[in-house]
Formats: sequence, C-alpha cells, structure tokens
Amino acid sequence: MQLSRILCYSLLIGLLWQVTPVAAQALPSETPFDQYLNKPDNSYTWKIISEKSVDGNRLIVVDMISQTWRTKEEVNRTQWQHWLTLCIPDKVASSTALLFIGGGANGREPPAGPSDRVLQISKATGAMVAELHMIPNQPLMFHNDGKMRTEDDLIGYTWNQYLETGDPTWPARNPMVKAAMRAMDTMTTVAASKEGGQQTVDKFVIAGGSKRGWTTWLTGLDPRVAAIMPLVIDVVNVKPSMEHHFAAYGFWAPSVGNYVQHHIMQRLDHPRMESLYKLVDPFYYRHRLTMPKFIVNASGDQFFCPDSSRFYFDELEGEKYLRYVPNADHGLDGSDAVESLVAFMTLIMSDKPRPKFSWTQEGDGSFIVTTEDAPTEVRLWQATNPEARDFRVETLGRKYTSTLVEADRKGTYVAGVEQPDKGWTAYFVELTYDVGAATPLKVTTNVRVVPDTLPYADKNPSLPTTVSLVCTAKDQATAAAIVASKSELAKQLQLEDFTASHSGARCYFNWKPVDSDSDDQFEGPAKKLAGHLKGKGCDGFQLQLESGPGVTGAK
Repeated sequence: MQLSRILCYSLLIGLLWQVTPVAAQALPSETPFDQYLNKPDNSYTWKIISEKSVDGNRLIVVDMISQTWRTKEEVNRTQWQHWLTLCIPDKVASSTALLFIGGGANGREPPAGPSDRVLQISKATGAMVAELHMIPNQPLMFHNDGKMRTEDDLIGYTWNQYLETGDPTWPARNPMVKAAMRAMDTMTTVAASKEGGQQTVDKFVIAGGSKRGWTTWLTGLDPRVAAIMPLVIDVVNVKPSMEHHFAAYGFWAPSVGNYVQHHIMQRLDHPRMESLYKLVDPFYYRHRLTMPKFIVNASGDQFFCPDSSRFYFDELEGEKYLRYVPNADHGLDGSDAVESLVAFMTLIMSDKPRPKFSWTQEGDGSFIVTTEDAPTEVRLWQATNPEARDFRVETLGRKYTSTLVEADRKGTYVAGVEQPDKGWTAYFVELTYDVGAATPLKVTTNVRVVPDTLPYADKNPSLPTTVSLVCTAKDQATAAAIVASKSELAKQLQLEDFTASHSGARCYFNWKPVDSDSDDQFEGPAKKLAGHLKGKGCDGFQLQLESGPGVTGAK
C-alpha cells in the first residue's frame, strides 16, 4: 500500500448540441505530419551530464536537443532542448521500457536525477523508465510579439497559425511528437552504452497526461511503440467531442479558454479545421494505432465531458482498455490511477495476457458486462447533478458513489441506474483485476449519462465571446443590493457591456471582454469582480465563456 501511495502521489502531482458523429475517414499511409516526423534533422544530439549507481539502478540525466523547429524570425528559440532522466536497473527485466512524457520549462537547472515517480515505477516493474521533460518546449515567443507562451496558449497559437497559413508544420504537436521519438532513440543508445549497462532496450510503452497524453497517442505511430497509456485527453475525434461539450454546458469551460482566446472554438467549421484534425487528431490515425491502448480519463475532468469516449472508443482498432477514475479531475490528484498504469505496464513488459471482458448497453441504459477472466471486484459508480449536465469536480464536487455488483448465474454483471427526477446522472461500471503485478488493474466501461439529452443542442457556439460570472450571495437582499450597484461596478472594474441580475441569492454577471492577447483576457476581470463580491460575502463562483451575450443558466 505504501508503494501505491507513493506512486499515485509522485506521478499525479507531475501531470494536467445533440451529436450523431460521422466516422472520420482514415488517412493515407503518409501525411504531412509523418513527413515532418521522418525528416532528418542534424541538430539532434545528446550528452550524459550526470550518472550514479544506487541500489542496483543506474540513474542518468541526459541533456538532449531533439530538433530545430521553425525559423528565428518566427520563434525566439528554434532548438528544442530537453532533460531526459533515466532509471536503468543493472539487469532490466525486459527489453521494453517506459517513456513518460512530461512538462517543464526552458532555462532551468538540470534535475539532480530521476524523480520519485520514475524510481518507483522502475522498482515496481523492473523496467528501464525515463521521463522526457519540457514537452512542449516553453515558454516560446512567436513573431517577436513580446508574449511568452506556454501550454495551451502556445498550442492554440500554433493552431491559429495553421488556420491562417495552411502550413502543416505549424501545429506544436509536430515537434512534441518528434521529441518523444528522439527520446526513444536516446534511451536505446544509452541502455546499450557502458553507462547504461550494455543492455538491449528496443520497445517502448509511452505514457503522458493532458497535452502530453495527446502526444502519447501520436507517438504510437512509431513502430517501436508496444503500447500506449494516454491520460486525461478524452478528446479523440475532436470536432464532435467539443460540440458535445458546448451542447452540454451551453458555454465553453474556462479550462479551454486559450482555445477560445485564439478563436479556435468559434471556428470549428473553418475550411481548414478539418485538415487540422487530419494532421493531429489521433482518431484519423486509428487504423495505424493498433497496439494495446490503456486510456485513462477523469470522471470530473474540467476540460471534457465524461461521456466523450462515445465519439471514438468503439472505432479504435486493436486491443483497447478504458478507465474512468471516479471523483477525479484533470490532475487525477489523490486517485489510484497510477496503480493501474503500473499493472498494465507489467502485463505489456512480460507479454502476459490482459483481462478479457466486454460490455453492451440495454435499451433501459443498463450495462451488461461479460467477463472471460474473473475480476476480484465489480462496482457501479454514479453521480447526479440536479441542475446541469455537468459533472466537473470544480462545479459539482466529488459526488460519485459506488455499489458492489454481483455476477448472475451466467457470470454476467448487470448494472444500471434510474433516471433522476431532476437533472442528469452519469454512471459506469468498474472492474478490478489481480494480474500478478505490484498493484491491481482497474478498467471500466464507458460513462453513460441519463437522460441522454443535451440542453443546449440548438445554441450557436460561434458568436462573439462574452464572459459570465455566477455566484451566490449571503441572502436575497444582499444579491439585490449588489445588482443595484452594477453601474458603479462596471465603472470601477472597467467592464464593457456589463449586465447583472439575480434570482433569489444567486447572482449573474456578464460582460464583453477586452480584445487582447493576454492570458488574463477572461480570468483577469473575473478575478477582480470575484474579489469584490467575496468582500460582500458571496461564494460558489463559476466562470463561463459564453457564445454571445447573456448568462447560460440564469433564472
């Protein structure tokens, strides 16, 4: 149990309309994305900057330059430099290694050695484990505009550049994936060296969370990849998934604010958007991503609706497993997700059979789960939101509860929920397996939501953006007084087209954001307004990025 807790903590601290989807067409064998990945780049180089032996492991830090991306006129830092930290057992248990794709920032001192996460996973599996840092390389400044960009701001900027220019090398996913490929090259060479113990490592399991999870998917195009474990990137088949997001909420969640800022969400039907999907959406490469896949998602993710796997999972090819982690958000903090990663990695590394099970859904919404291998436990998880089709931890809280499900006479597990009198219920079935690893393997069905209705299916997502802040005052009288002072508030906080209303103690505010390229374009004014309202005793704040004027959900 101590190992499980250490693994969970160390890994997860380091991570981040009614639609009937039309199947996206698979792509030709080579795309412009492939061409970028396969293009030789003489700037690739690496050197070992530290090494030591501890408890039967070789701990190595590598300074690696993966590539040159774009010109000096386009970006302030053209060479992508990374730290690659490795834990290599003196005698690896397998020629298959784990590469964890991580984040970080440029210009920092090199790490002293591999993280506790890397050390503990290597100890649990006996495998060589490495972490690739600084994916993407960040911060970066583009076109000398004075703005240092990171994470989704950086990626959103490059998507916008593609939409404006049509240049397929602009999306940042190009260098992010190529860096992971060079990391595999480096791992193989280091393992074979004297410093690495002259060992063979030629196959890889790739893992990463959020945008690194997206990178994990596409790194799977490399034939050396034996399996992938993408975490919290429940947006494969992007277009219907994000349309579903808007149709469920009626607004864009603030977590996707950078993509609203760069006008990506407002242009889902842009003429070049489909070609962008074909470049970077794993769904279009599914015919090539046939290796075992363990897809780990959060039931309360602030980016993606919990039933987003409906848009891709059934159409994935090859061996595939799904896990929705109950009561977890995008960071997976405090969950046992990493235990399942260790278990799955162990099965791949040892080439042991993975548990076989399948499920169907009945007309009444029940899951019918059939197993060939007996699980140690089966649970039904469910959560109800009486007000909105919204199961984000940041809005609903950790409301999922579970009940044990027993097998019937045929060894089948049947589980479902009653449709709520008000609101929506999300639910899924979880199976736990003892696979002989250091930790158990948990897998799930997809998440289903009942009623399967989308309250904002007819709302237009492409109108000019406004910002809403919703909160609860101490009482109705306080709410009325706050709303009555809206003119003074607008002047004090410099909010354009500011409106305010209330229903009982619930307050609703909406304004037009200042047209700027700042990360604080939406959240900055909202924080100032929230600070003022907190002084009046308000709480329960919710930020919404609206399409057009008005507050979604206002009563």
